[in-house]
Amino acid sequence: MTGSIIFVAKFHMLITLSLLINCQTSVAMGGEQSSESGATDKKMEETKIYEKKFSKEELKNRLTPLQYHITQERGTERAFTGELYKIADDGAYHCVVCDALLFKSETKFDSGCGWPSFYDMAGQGTVIFNEDSTHGMKRVETVCAKCGAHLGHVFEDGPSDKTGQRYCINSASLKFNPKKKADKSEL
Repeated sequence: MTGSIIFVAKFHMLITLSLLINCQTSVAMGGEQSSESGATDKKMEETKIYEKKFSKEELKNRLTPLQYHITQERGTERAFTGELYKIADDGAYHCVVCDALLFKSETKFDSGCGWPSFYDMAGQGTVIFNEDSTHGMKRVETVCAKCGAHLGHVFEDGPSDKTGQRYCINSASLKFNPKKKADKSEL
């Protein structure tokens, strides 16, 4: 009995590790990246004074514990658990902290990694890139350009017919605003 419990625990750890390795491919840090979609060179920034600032107390009162952990403490939600992972509706994805527009549904795709994935940001300068060498990997962190909230990471394994980028974003860092449907008036 004890042997099978240990086997199940090890098997679960192996699957989790496999998901992380598959979804967080190491990215070579070149300093600049370019996008075919016209988003000019994106430079990584380590320090920035953000336009919107919020007190720790205000954010702890306004955000859920998970949203706070992800956006303010650089956390990561478990794969395949986020509310926005499977949403395919038309609309826009905003920062849960400051409401800045970050991504559009037209650029969302199913990468199979368990987090919402986009091949481009909503507009030039909406996301800032930071070097991230935590957890023994070299990655590029994405943060909101307006308030500095941690969003997730960007990898160079996105759709090759688009930008080649995969913005792997935590659902808890985003707020989805569905596109309003046109009213049908009777004639």
